[in-house]
Amino acid sequence: MAPKVLVSDKLSETAVQIFRNRGIEVDFRPDLGKDKDKLLEAINGYDGLAIRSATKVTPKLLEKADNLKVVGRAGIGVDNVDIPAASKKGVIVMNTPFGNSITTAEHAIAMMMAAARQIPEANASTHSGKWEKSRFMGVELTGKTLGVIGAGNIGSIVIDRGHGLRMKVIAYDPFLSEDRADKLGVEKVELDELLGRADFITLHVPLTDKTRNILSAEAIAKTRPGVRIVNCARGGLIDEAALAEALKNGQVAAAALDVFAVEPATDNPLFDLPNVVCTPHLGASTTEAQENVALQVAEQMADYLLTGAVQNALNMPSVTAEEAKVMGPWIKLAGYLGEFAGQLTDEPIKAINILYNGQTAEMNTAALNASAVAGIMRVLNPDVNMVSAPIVAKERGIDIATTTQGKTGVFDAYIKLTVVTGHRERSIAGTVFSDGKPRFIQIKGINIDAEIGQHMLYTTNEDVPGIIGTLGQTMGNHDVNIANFTLGRSDVGGEAIALLYLDAPPPQGVLDELAATGMFRQVRRLQFEIG
Repeated sequence: MAPKVLVSDKLSETAVQIFRNRGIEVDFRPDLGKDKDKLLEAINGYDGLAIRSATKVTPKLLEKADNLKVVGRAGIGVDNVDIPAASKKGVIVMNTPFGNSITTAEHAIAMMMAAARQIPEANASTHSGKWEKSRFMGVELTGKTLGVIGAGNIGSIVIDRGHGLRMKVIAYDPFLSEDRADKLGVEKVELDELLGRADFITLHVPLTDKTRNILSAEAIAKTRPGVRIVNCARGGLIDEAALAEALKNGQVAAAALDVFAVEPATDNPLFDLPNVVCTPHLGASTTEAQENVALQVAEQMADYLLTGAVQNALNMPSVTAEEAKVMGPWIKLAGYLGEFAGQLTDEPIKAINILYNGQTAEMNTAALNASAVAGIMRVLNPDVNMVSAPIVAKERGIDIATTTQGKTGVFDAYIKLTVVTGHRERSIAGTVFSDGKPRFIQIKGINIDAEIGQHMLYTTNEDVPGIIGTLGQTMGNHDVNIANFTLGRSDVGGEAIALLYLDAPPPQGVLDELAATGMFRQVRRLQFEIG
């Protein structure tokens, strides 16, 4: 059955057609974005939800969306999506961070020029029939220092445009490496230095607990007198009351804002000030940007629903289409390892340690981690998936550690998962053979070569004669066919294990009969999600 997508906001017809061209059933209902009651009635049954800013993805909506797998936001801001609630529900949330980067950067440059030359006020004056040429004395950009706070996708474009305007550009970004700064041709500085040196300051960071009011009253007091401030990023980055006061006393010569702490902004301390340029959140408002983000979100959602590729997800590691093809069997293997360990662990888990050896060490280990943890968590909660598993593990206080290493041993690559409880550690390793089929290759340090099936039986025992016969006869007595039989032991007469791949789940009578022989230390029925 083809996946179904609901488009509840205005997206271009070209974007809607992308879904159809790729075999996805799509309902275009832009009326639903502003009608939460109708959206609640309609959402169930859809695999994907494509939105802009009107649709609010709330816990209540997610609760109604039983089939929902992905929410795609055409744009960068996801303030209208409850990401923690989506993660717990196992729903991937994607955005399109690159589709409007150029448009937003260009708007920041335009706002900076408008503030430098008082263009809005001069325009209004001239339209009113006045000719106040001497009133509007501006400043040049050439030779001035531009301070960029945030050198990500948009900030880096602003840096490039600043160079084109012959400005001296400095940047503050804790995540900006020296190598990246060199490539951008920007001087990396600390925030206080930027505040004290910049003639113009422009912000290009997300709104987080760390960036909220990054330009506080204290920060604004450290700026160079006569500075001009531009914000086309997010409302809440500037203390607007403090900025208004600084504009009145001359500490800040002018400000240009496209975003505000409260939007829609109908009342704000900045609105009555003549040296403030304001626009109604127009950073992404160009024909090209709106089309780009719509097409991008349609492609991303289609890729995920059809191939499993994850791009620009905010609550799950990204997996490109190329990675999905190569990593598909390894993601399945990681899940099987987790399911095995989870089904054999009856005590609270304290830690999950995952070792990637050989070629797997160079893969997208974050995605492999998510699959392994999901396998473990699914034992207690079948609804857990790769999105929600890390959240569930964190809520239970489980530490997750990853180790990578070069090839050791006979396999080009393998994954080893170890579950740590308060009393023991349990490990299992696996690899993917050239036929693309995952295999278990080691359990409890004992080497094996076990094909993985939906229904399996796991036993441990002392290495003594008669085990194979007892297992075979017991299966026969209960009419359970063995598809594959794998044995392993630590040494002669030592600990031994057996894994039986069965055509059907063994009934309780099998477990009871084997336990009654006294030959087995452990007899466990296992089931795996094969797909």
